[in-house]
Amino acid sequence: MSLEFSPSDETPDFECVIAALDDCACREIIAILEEPMTVEAIAEATERPLSTTYRKLDCLTEAGLAEEAVGVREGRHRKARYVANLERISIGLDEDNELRVDVDYASGASIWSELQGGH
Repeated sequence: MSLEFSPSDETPDFECVIAALDDCACREIIAILEEPMTVEAIAEATERPLSTTYRKLDCLTEAGLAEEAVGVREGRHRKARYVANLERISIGLDEDNELRVDVDYASGASIWSELQGGH
């Protein structure tokens, strides 16, 4: 099985990260994403409706706190999987005394992206 991650070279927006961290459902999803999971598996594990799960995953991926991977084949279609890709989040002041957020990405998340080359 190969997993392909969508590109995300942009630094996440401060407000976007804070909004995701302030959301109980988003934090709950981050806590269970130790390895790639389908949306259906995430919804079942968190006991949330699929529609809510999709919205929260959109918030997490936009904030750069989770990544979407594609690789599970079901018939002729591929199913998206998601994995948390952060190790630590720091909030501090920059040189202009404005709040900024730094996300340290987990080295373990790269193991999933390395699988894409090992068809």
